[in-house]
Amino acid sequence: MSVGYKDDQNDWVTVCLKYLLFVFNFLFWMGGAAVLGVGVWTLVAKSDYLSLLASSTFAVSAYILILAGSLVVVTGFLGCCAVIREQRSCLSTYFICLLFIFLIELVAGVLAYVYYQRLSEELKQHLNHTMTENYAQPGKEAVTFAVDSLQQDFKCCGSNNSHDWTVSKYVVSGQAEGRAVPDSCCKTITPHCGKRDHPSNIYKVEGGCITKLEKFLADHLLVIGAVGIGVACLQICGMVFTCCLYRRIKMDPY
Repeated sequence: MSVGYKDDQNDWVTVCLKYLLFVFNFLFWMGGAAVLGVGVWTLVAKSDYLSLLASSTFAVSAYILILAGSLVVVTGFLGCCAVIREQRSCLSTYFICLLFIFLIELVAGVLAYVYYQRLSEELKQHLNHTMTENYAQPGKEAVTFAVDSLQQDFKCCGSNNSHDWTVSKYVVSGQAEGRAVPDSCCKTITPHCGKRDHPSNIYKVEGGCITKLEKFLADHLLVIGAVGIGVACLQICGMVFTCCLYRRIKMDPY
């Protein structure tokens, strides 16, 4: 086999690797947009509920995804420049960025999975206490708003059921002004509608708000974990293509 034929074959392989890396960059950008979108969606959609959680793991996972998604956009441009310029130094930088983002997304995915495993127990331990001890109390306006939003959005009343409110500070202290439950438990909210706790007037859902909030958060965590780990796996392909192209390109003269 002639030397010229080998050179042509090497050039052909290099061109194929370049195009594969361009295709990967396009998919990488799309994945980055998905990661960024999921992170923002997680914090914006029902963000008021975060004040009802005992730990910040849920929010941290979302912030990590936003960081990773933002880095993906920048790294995608770097990848295109590295392929066009065919410089080992650019490819090395690109590979390091991919590896760094890969680790970030993997951490977000693992955090989401770990929190998903203990979500039910955390809600059972803390949600009832948060609702009964902090609702309508001085300095707890964020919790009060979150509880009202939770009960209206999910059409539920109390952490386990509407009877949870009978032992709450809100009712026991007299702040309720004769209400049996907060007005946000009512199917149609009117002033002091919480005085009548009949099923025709308030939401009486089996499992209460704990069941509804747990399902909502679990669905979000599954999406966070799936997107984070999915895009991280996609990046493995990019790192492989980058290594192959790195070996095909001659050393920079400088």
